[in-house]
Amino acid sequence: MEACPTYSMLAELQGNLEVQEEGPGKVLKMVSQSEDVIQTRPNRLVPHCSQSLDCNLNGHVGPLQKRTAKALITGGGGYFGYQLGCALASEEINVVLFDRHKPRWEIPNQAVFFEGDVRDYDAVFKACEGVDCVFHVASYGISGFEQLQRKELIESINVGGTKVIIEVCQQRNISRLVYTSSVNVVFGGNPIEEGDEETVPYFPLEKHTDHYSRTKAIADQMVLAADGTPLEGGDKLHTCVIRPPGIYGPEEQRHLPRIVTNIQRQLFNFAFWSPNTLMNWVHVGNLVQGHILASESLTAERGYIASGQAYYIHDGESVIFSEWITPLFEKLGYKKPRKHVPVLFLRTIAGLLEYLHLLLKPVFSFTPLITRNEIRNLRVTHTFRIDKARKQLGYYPKKFTLADTVDHYLKSRSSC
Repeated sequence: MEACPTYSMLAELQGNLEVQEEGPGKVLKMVSQSEDVIQTRPNRLVPHCSQSLDCNLNGHVGPLQKRTAKALITGGGGYFGYQLGCALASEEINVVLFDRHKPRWEIPNQAVFFEGDVRDYDAVFKACEGVDCVFHVASYGISGFEQLQRKELIESINVGGTKVIIEVCQQRNISRLVYTSSVNVVFGGNPIEEGDEETVPYFPLEKHTDHYSRTKAIADQMVLAADGTPLEGGDKLHTCVIRPPGIYGPEEQRHLPRIVTNIQRQLFNFAFWSPNTLMNWVHVGNLVQGHILASESLTAERGYIASGQAYYIHDGESVIFSEWITPLFEKLGYKKPRKHVPVLFLRTIAGLLEYLHLLLKPVFSFTPLITRNEIRNLRVTHTFRIDKARKQLGYYPKKFTLADTVDHYLKSRSSC
């Protein structure tokens, strides 16, 4: 992997922000480091990833920087939302990281944290003061424990929260909205090879087997339908959606630690995946690049080329999952499982684990080893083309490897 520069604004924090209650929303108060608000390990915050991300935008960030005075990122306390915020802040764009929980990393200069819920109209409205562009990243229910939560909870965040975001954009005269969707809006278990945005339709909502995919598909369509909505002052709301596959990268906390733990517990003694399953993955640095280029392409300078459009964004290659994940087993000192069991047996075991999770949830909560939906994703080929993003956005993915991410994970774990 190419060496990449560190975000300079993260070298030393010169000021931090404290969120204080004031009425229905939140206000931000600037404080100095001596007030002990955003520190590093003593306050359980960790420095920004030492394996820097290469978010080189190939010279495309110029018009964005001139136009965007302030951007808001929902889900800004999560892994991808935070990385996106750091990239924007490094270009001297003011950033609001909007989330229910603070990031576990240091807040960079040019960014503020605003505590709030995407379902809370008043909080979102207040946070969006002076904002020119919204990146709607927040979602719920993607995998593991979250995937098995109540339908109403997942829908209230993914659909209800998106409705609030669109309404606030209209009320605040925010002209650009970039939505982080998912390939799952079109993938529901049927093989897809080299699918594109124009020929692969949405998977029927009533056939989705998990609430996350169904609600993401609804939100995806809501955002695209909002494109062209008139705003006060004569402008229009310009929207687009980014559809990534699985995300990986340094300090990713959702998938890699869970897999590593299960490997070390020797719970992966047989393969859940099909040996020939093809899929795409996206490194967080490439996903950041795709989002920023998309936001720029919603401007007059780019002829609003992305307005009302959907884009698949990934690393630019299709990989056999059983080969792609090999470095993880090797670097942990384990042999990759070669025993494959019938898919019906796997689904039965996963179904039992899901049932136990629901049965025991009132007294004991645990994350199932794997869910039926995750088995489906690992056993059915689903790959997509990024030609449209290349042509319209100028998206050129950098080369990253899972091995580099695993190395970083092991080094960071040993240093804790």
